[in-house]
Amino acid sequence: MNTSFDAGTNRLGALALRITDRMEDERREQGPGSDSARTALSALHRFLDEPSVDDLSRVLGLSSSATVRVIDGLVAEELVTRKTSGGDGRRTVIALTPAGSRRARQLIDARATALVDALAPLSPDERATFLALVDKVLVGLVATPTSHGWMCRLCDTETCGAPRGEPCPVTRTAFG
Repeated sequence: MNTSFDAGTNRLGALALRITDRMEDERREQGPGSDSARTALSALHRFLDEPSVDDLSRVLGLSSSATVRVIDGLVAEELVTRKTSGGDGRRTVIALTPAGSRRARQLIDARATALVDALAPLSPDERATFLALVDKVLVGLVATPTSHGWMCRLCDTETCGAPRGEPCPVTRTAFG
């Protein structure tokens, strides 16, 4: 067994799982949909401005064909549209419909509720310490490549101080 695996490490895993469970419970209340579809709606609403399929694929950590299937489902639900962009009309971009914006807002609010509830037992000073420690851990994780999409794919990046469409402070620190 890895000697670095201790009670704190084990509890981090339990915390991550418990928070994920709560976020899933909140999201399920917002209606059906795959994790990828919900993630796409959130990313489109928060920081992607009419991305191409390839742009959205990178954020989701999916292949282009899998992303197209996600988009097809969202189009069928009338949550997104495809439209041509650029001078020659060969580039297709994805845009939220008003219904898609409403659904994305519901998903974002549900995530926020779960996270606020999870941190409710902490005092303001404890929250400040927690933030500093989480940032330090995240910087280390961001610097490690993953095939699971962008770290901020569900985030309200503006809450962290990032201008729309720009990387969050943690990502900037990790790659700065």
